[in-house]
Amino acid sequence: MTLKSKIEDMLIEMIQPKLTEIEERFSRGEGLTGEDVNTLLLKSQFNHINHLDLRLDEVVSDVASLKTDFKQLENRFEGLENKFDGLENKFIGLESRLETKFNALESRLDTKFDALESRINAKIDSLISQFNEFKMELRLEIQVAIHKSMKWSIGLLAFIITFLKALEMLLAK
Repeated sequence: MTLKSKIEDMLIEMIQPKLTEIEERFSRGEGLTGEDVNTLLLKSQFNHINHLDLRLDEVVSDVASLKTDFKQLENRFEGLENKFDGLENKFIGLESRLETKFNALESRLDTKFDALESRINAKIDSLISQFNEFKMELRLEIQVAIHKSMKWSIGLLAFIITFLKALEMLLAK
């Protein structure tokens, strides 16, 4: 069990009794307090973050898969180079003629390998860029959710204070 999941479990255990209490009160038809709403928002945000963590794991898995594919291609090219080395040794008598052909072939392979490496690097850069955009969107969504929660909490507190003050003024008469 990772440290992250231990912390997540501790957080859920801390708010679970309060969530159960809120559910029971709500099922009895009782209203929700500001603290109840904040607790429910916290649980909702926690679930949202866990969902985003799963998406992040998918992106990381895709990047790892691309690296594996790249390594396999690299191994194929290494195998191909080894085959050409063997042929060169077998045809030592025709060395000058074959050397010209092998140089041309090696140049083409280098060009293709460079092009392939460039495409793979571009794809990896694109995935990294997408991942960074995803992180920024996640941060923005969290900030918006926190801001909205704070506005509702402050508004609710202002309403309660105003209501209690009006009630106090009515009772004082």
